[in-house]
Amino acid sequence: MQKKRSIECASFSSFLCLQLLEVRSARPLVSTCSCRTNMTAPPASSMREMLSRSLTPMGRFTIAAKHHINIAEIYESELVDIEKAIAHYEQAADYYKGEESNSSANKCLLKVGGYCAQLEQYQRAIEIYEQVGSNTMDNPLLKYSAKEYFFKASLCHFIVDELNAKIAVEKYEEMFPAFSDSRECKLLKKLLDAHEEQNCDAFTEAVKEFDAISRLDQWHTALLLRIKKTIQGDEGDLK
Repeated sequence: MQKKRSIECASFSSFLCLQLLEVRSARPLVSTCSCRTNMTAPPASSMREMLSRSLTPMGRFTIAAKHHINIAEIYESELVDIEKAIAHYEQAADYYKGEESNSSANKCLLKVGGYCAQLEQYQRAIEIYEQVGSNTMDNPLLKYSAKEYFFKASLCHFIVDELNAKIAVEKYEEMFPAFSDSRECKLLKKLLDAHEEQNCDAFTEAVKEFDAISRLDQWHTALLLRIKKTIQGDEGDLK
């Protein structure tokens, strides 16, 4: 039994180290692990399959999730490969779901949603924001955040089509009545009216009023600019 556990530990640790090395330098050998092995590591694809087969009986979903987050962060900050960062955040979310760590899974999914919107993968972003919003709106501790997720989903809808955004806002108001009274929902309605009237000044003024109280970050600003550029006569900024 002890020998079996040692082999499992070595295999799992080899996988963790190999993935980090693959991201940093693509080396084929694993030498710096907490549980060491003198064997040459199999190809990364084989190690991934090994992890999939061994995680359930080993009960290592949380460890695997944290590992994928670490790799995603490397792709974000060092290698600047957002597509691969997305893939690892999605894998981490799946592992957290396997442990019913829904809060941690949602954090990973929100990273995916944010990047999908940046990459103009709006439908995927919408699905994520709606999913997380639905998961949080009935939680007394988290429901305040639901309006932000529905706001982000609405912006993604807005970029695709104005009518889609109107329908989405109405749906979110029905799902989560508190959304109707939120500043985010009121802003969306002002933006929809301005867009329908093709009024750049009204659009910009609505954004400025909101931003004066609730500072919009770079992500929101980028999406709002994309929407504003669909208005005729747009000058390309929100100032």
